[in-house]
Amino acid sequence: MVKDKSPKKQHLIHYANGPSLEEINGSITVPKDQGFWKTLFMYSGPGALVAVGYMDPGNWSTSITGGQNFQYLLMSVILMSSLIAMLLQYMAAKLGIVSQMDLAQATRARTSKSLGIVLWILTELAIMATDIAEVIGAAIALYLLFHIPLVYAVFITVFDVLLLLLLTKVGFRKIEAIVVCLILVILFVFAYEVALSHPDWAGVFKGLIPTGETFAGSPNIGGQNPLSGALGIIGATVMPHNLYLHSAISQTRKVDHNDQDDIARTVRFSTWDSNIQLSFAFVVNSLLLIMGVAVFKTGAVKDPSFFGLFQALSDSSVLSNGILIAVAKSGALSILFAVALLASGQNSTITGTLTGQVIMEGFIHMKMPLWLRRLVTRLISVIPVLICVAMTSKETPIQQHEALNTLMNNSQVFLAFALPFSMLPLLMMTDNNKEMGDRFKNTLWVKILGWFSVIALTILNMKGLPDNVTAFFGANPSASQVSLAHMIAYLIIVGIVALLIWTVVDLYKSRNKMPKRFETTAEHYNESEDM
Repeated sequence: MVKDKSPKKQHLIHYANGPSLEEINGSITVPKDQGFWKTLFMYSGPGALVAVGYMDPGNWSTSITGGQNFQYLLMSVILMSSLIAMLLQYMAAKLGIVSQMDLAQATRARTSKSLGIVLWILTELAIMATDIAEVIGAAIALYLLFHIPLVYAVFITVFDVLLLLLLTKVGFRKIEAIVVCLILVILFVFAYEVALSHPDWAGVFKGLIPTGETFAGSPNIGGQNPLSGALGIIGATVMPHNLYLHSAISQTRKVDHNDQDDIARTVRFSTWDSNIQLSFAFVVNSLLLIMGVAVFKTGAVKDPSFFGLFQALSDSSVLSNGILIAVAKSGALSILFAVALLASGQNSTITGTLTGQVIMEGFIHMKMPLWLRRLVTRLISVIPVLICVAMTSKETPIQQHEALNTLMNNSQVFLAFALPFSMLPLLMMTDNNKEMGDRFKNTLWVKILGWFSVIALTILNMKGLPDNVTAFFGANPSASQVSLAHMIAYLIIVGIVALLIWTVVDLYKSRNKMPKRFETTAEHYNESEDM
């Protein structure tokens, strides 16, 4: 027996088709018959890991630039994105808790092997695109705080795998606590800087109500109109990997799946946890936009990159009032900004790695240690960043900054590709009586709002794709380049639509099919039905 087992222990990469994130699945016991607040505290944590994705470095530039260009007009877009996120994350958590499968496992069980591989590759690209933003954010933070040359700073970000190794030893509950602390750091920094600026709160609340101007194609300010600004905020806010992650980590609490009331309790408190944490994310993103309006003089920040924002926070000539100017002279505003940027990047390290493992196990049944998964993903992600830094090494600092900012923004294009392929399966499966049972399938209102959100987000992402592809040709593309970019975008849209049809057809064909290992649970939910 010893000889048979020892070779298996040496395999870093091996087959896996068990519970989602098996090492932590059902690892946290929640005592029953506790008060509401004590029970909520025990369920709190997964929502924080999910909320991190809604306030990562990719959100910062879009929100601050939107505030600079259009004042408080796009506040309503942040609010709508947050409400849609709450709805989608509720469905993702419910899918994991009720079906005992994460979104990747459930999708793979409902689709063909070939489609599963295609969806896995697509989602991996989206995760790597997000990781590029994290590499850039963390490297710039190290450069700004410690004056480490960018090339070395990029390499240093690879070693965040050591942080992950440490966290895997401390237990999942402590990981949740660390993430919450880092979120509070980010929240404190921006709340402090906004509080000093004395924003127009009447304007802030007025901006929460959408108008016809919110999605208008004009005016064009700094190469951006309200529509493109809104699309940028939506694209940076609602990300596909969060749905996969939440459907997995919602299963970390131990649930008696023979007791529907216990399942319902878990769904209820997981929803509370998620909505509270996403409310914090909404506040952070709102503070970022308010910073763009109230902290800086209108149009004063010409460089919306992290470098430009850091410098602006220490430049008294671009700040909007005397208190800010006094604090800025001490360097506190800019240092706090860089600290928040570093905290955001480290938070995303944890969640990105867990998500990568979820989709790898779910779609292709392959498993590797979290540290190895992180190392491989990060090494791939640093390549385009290093190429960008190397190619602009002889350019002016401003050109280097613009190149990195453009790379970060362009990397988010993959998110528009992948988002529909996580939203559609999620909605179809949580609408499915066979999958969820009578008690847990989506209610009519959730179904209506869900389909509206999925269709609206998909159309908006597709609408913004031509401009996103055009951005690859630089700030001033020629007419022929614009034409080529639009042609490429339309071909991509055709490919996405075709792949969506394939996905929907596969899911529809298997709507009455239940994965064998979950038949017992499904039968319990639908005792009166003939399975």
